[in-house]
Amino acid sequence: MTLTDQSTQVRPGEELDVALIDPYLKAHIPGLSGTPTISQFPGGASNLTYLLQYPQREFVLRRPPFGHKAKSAHDMGREFRILNQLNRGFPYCPKAYVHCTDESLIGGEFYVMDRVKGIILRADLPPELGLDTARTEALCKSFIQRMVELHQVDYHACDLADLGKPEGYVQRQIEGWAKRYDTALTPDAPRWEKVIAWLRDKQPADHPRPGIIHNDYRFDNVILDADNPMRIIGVLDWEMTTLGDPLMDLGNTLAYWIEAGDPAPVQLMRRQPSNAPGMLTRRQFVDYYAERAGIAIDNYDFYYTYGLFRLAGIVQQIYYRFYHGQTQDKRFAQFIHMNTLLEQMSLHVIANSDL
Repeated sequence: MTLTDQSTQVRPGEELDVALIDPYLKAHIPGLSGTPTISQFPGGASNLTYLLQYPQREFVLRRPPFGHKAKSAHDMGREFRILNQLNRGFPYCPKAYVHCTDESLIGGEFYVMDRVKGIILRADLPPELGLDTARTEALCKSFIQRMVELHQVDYHACDLADLGKPEGYVQRQIEGWAKRYDTALTPDAPRWEKVIAWLRDKQPADHPRPGIIHNDYRFDNVILDADNPMRIIGVLDWEMTTLGDPLMDLGNTLAYWIEAGDPAPVQLMRRQPSNAPGMLTRRQFVDYYAERAGIAIDNYDFYYTYGLFRLAGIVQQIYYRFYHGQTQDKRFAQFIHMNTLLEQMSLHVIANSDL
């Protein structure tokens, strides 16, 4: 059994035409020969990710999803630029080679980058890794440390100062996700009115040290070295990266962080091994982040609740496409139940908050 991330057969309706892609890549990437085989990585619910295997080289192709898309999302050119410039200060970004704006090739823009071959953790730690509690804790802390390092990158030195506007970031995120959620509403979706009102009331001032934020930092976007699983060699999925409050990014990650003591319905949402013996709890996660970043975090409830609401917005946007028949991926049928559970979790945090 191999532990490196594996691609599978392309899902129906999401095929790529090798007769169109191959000559385009050979015209833009020197030294390619032969005909590539194309397969698809099964993970992810937003952008589609394919493996292109030439006889001597492997690439990853990323394209937007089919169907309804938020206006500002899935900007392939922006992600392409981030990969190639952020690498100067954060050496975990794969090298990107070409960005194609000709949508006639595959029905949308796309870019092609190096394949970083390694282990991507999904729901559970593979027993073959042999990670005991102490090594699991060390891996968890390494995961947090990479996040701290990203947030402390000098984005001016990477020529990424125009990537976003830190001023007013917190308010824009709350209002922006409230609007996007409303746009993606379906008749069976919860309204989130109490949570949105609470976030508006409790929002903090702008962070004094804004930084580059990933906006989707979790274990299944991190690549581990197959020969040394304790070593992180890549970070993927930069489509939502911007400049802003690093603690909002922390809240995003906490929303995915299902710990061992969470109730059974919450455990059903888990997509990473955050419940494994040795993994930090959310509270410990925040404390370790604060220690490594050299800051104090005294309004954890706000950032966690924001992360839950934002996650519900993403889930609802995806469910909207399924509800209206714009995607046939049956995984998305259950997303409406996840949305409802996220609202319940948020209301529980608010009911017990000291803010």
